[in-house]
Amino acid sequence: MTAISDLEKYRCTLFDTRDQLKRFIFDRSDEAFARGDETRDRLRDIAQVEQRAAEMREKLIASFGGLPSSDSPLNSRVTGVVVRPGFRIEKVIFESRPGHYVTSNLYIPEGTTAPGAAVLFLCGHEREAKHGEYYQRVCQTIALAGLAVFAIDPIGQGERLSYSRSGDSQPAIGWGTHEHEHAGIQCLPLGDGLARYFVHDAMRAVDYLCTREEVDPLRIGVTGHSGGGTQTSLLMICDERIAAAAPGTFIMNRQMYMHAGGVQDSEQVWPGMSGLGFDHEDILICFAPKPLQVLAVQYDFFPIEATRRTVGRCRRFWEMHGKSDNLLLTEDASLHRYTDRLAEAAAAFFRKHLLQHEQESPDNNRLSLLPPQELWCTRTGYVSEELDDSRIVLDENIVKADELTFKRASASNEHRRDKALSWLRSKVIDPRSPHDPNPRIVPVGVTDGLHVEYVMWWSQSGIMNSAFVLRGEAPSEEYVWPVSLAVWEGGTTRIGKHWDWIRQTCESGKAAFVLNVSGVGPHAPYPIFDKPSLAFFGVVHKLADDLLWLGDSLAALRTYDVIRCLDLIGLSDVRKYGQIEGYAAGRYGIYLELAGALDGRIREIRTINGLESVTNWVKAVEYDEDDVMGVILPGMLEHFDLPDLREWRDNQLLRGHPHIIR
Repeated sequence: MTAISDLEKYRCTLFDTRDQLKRFIFDRSDEAFARGDETRDRLRDIAQVEQRAAEMREKLIASFGGLPSSDSPLNSRVTGVVVRPGFRIEKVIFESRPGHYVTSNLYIPEGTTAPGAAVLFLCGHEREAKHGEYYQRVCQTIALAGLAVFAIDPIGQGERLSYSRSGDSQPAIGWGTHEHEHAGIQCLPLGDGLARYFVHDAMRAVDYLCTREEVDPLRIGVTGHSGGGTQTSLLMICDERIAAAAPGTFIMNRQMYMHAGGVQDSEQVWPGMSGLGFDHEDILICFAPKPLQVLAVQYDFFPIEATRRTVGRCRRFWEMHGKSDNLLLTEDASLHRYTDRLAEAAAAFFRKHLLQHEQESPDNNRLSLLPPQELWCTRTGYVSEELDDSRIVLDENIVKADELTFKRASASNEHRRDKALSWLRSKVIDPRSPHDPNPRIVPVGVTDGLHVEYVMWWSQSGIMNSAFVLRGEAPSEEYVWPVSLAVWEGGTTRIGKHWDWIRQTCESGKAAFVLNVSGVGPHAPYPIFDKPSLAFFGVVHKLADDLLWLGDSLAALRTYDVIRCLDLIGLSDVRKYGQIEGYAAGRYGIYLELAGALDGRIREIRTINGLESVTNWVKAVEYDEDDVMGVILPGMLEHFDLPDLREWRDNQLLRGHPHIIR
């Protein structure tokens, strides 16, 4: 007799599958990176380089859903001025989009009398953002070099926290990376990405600088550190007005970073771009031959070898224009930080290229840091608390979700169904490499009177799935077993929680297939950096992001696993199985519903506590974040929602599907 708890810990020794998802994704990514290198190596003249830059620019913007409109007025206002030795600081609020208030500090050098050069400073993941002492040092260093500096708070930082207010000691949704990921994932089913809002805020900041009489619109540069380096890179690609750039502690090589275990924030993940061969070399290509100083630190989690490789491989694109001196790499021996040395180097770089003056020796003794509150543009430091009409990314997602719902409802049902299923097939089935299942069947024993087998098979090349098959006594040797295919979070490692259902299913004369889809149960990948595997920035999150970069998704991959399980059940040499029904507990029910839309072998689907609607989930302020990337199918709501699939089944518009039990 085998105990239920022993079944939950069971691991088959025929194959070690814990690393298979990582290997599968990395192998595909390595192939894509190699194709990208080969394509860039074939660029031989300026026309080819410009064509590559235009193509990557177009694809990148499309990858995050395009850019919002910039037609709305900025409605800028100055809420206060602070005067310090060598410069003054104006506290500025402008609207990048209606209701999206961007809080910012404009440093204006002392004695400015004519339009001069300006640098947009884009903050990385620091809680206080523009008014933190760390970034004040950088901004003041550049301002004291004679350039105006415009530092803006990014979404989720500084005064722009979306879900927190001044009285919150421990908000449910934290600042920075937590907020970015929380809101950014909700963008994905809409066909959008969080990057569209980050780059748009930065472009509207350039719009604002162009309105200032102290700024020459032809002499605007940009710099930023870490997440600010990301934003700087996006602006280098998307805004041709930028005359010089110094992206800090971000430019690298994605292949090296992927293998180093790197995880990135939502606005740093650009779906499909790795699949197109894109890498950070393309960021630089899009900016050539303008003045570019890549800032890096040698002890970064962005491997310094990756930065050196990218800059080194891109030098020839500046040489094509006869402007090799315009590309610089400046390093400091430091951990991840915009160090004083990098700030001084950036100030000298912008002074040279935007002011046509060589930098004087910096004097850090002139820095005059202020308490954060003195740089707030609002009284409390919270835009969402003081400005009643303020909006956040969630508000934009709600509007987009409603628009897509209306658009779907306005289309012909059958025509929309056909287009939706064609799109779904292109995501779930078309990218796969079929593999003979070659099943392995391992008798495990008897548990609570039920016979248990462990079955392993190939879902596709490089990916094995498995299941516990549980049955009662067969009425006869020729008995054909009806099957109930079950999916839930944790797979076979959580059968104890679902044992009552298993027993009732088997007592009704059915075989219960408890499926382990990719990355679940005994196939769960090894953790990284001591983070919980299913939490934000854990290993499953990382691998799901790497799939997004390829234009794939964990939800599509797992849906394909379900379809291949149906193939396994249908093999006559496994056992005599008959009609198949689906059972799901929780959000994993989406895999059954998506698979059932493509495959008529699932007669009915019963889901307990599942997703009623992805649209409703997109509109939610809070949601269960664990393994959420596993149930997101990017762009899905542009074509259908789960209620659409259920309606089509109820109306028998999906062949062979009588109904779904909800």
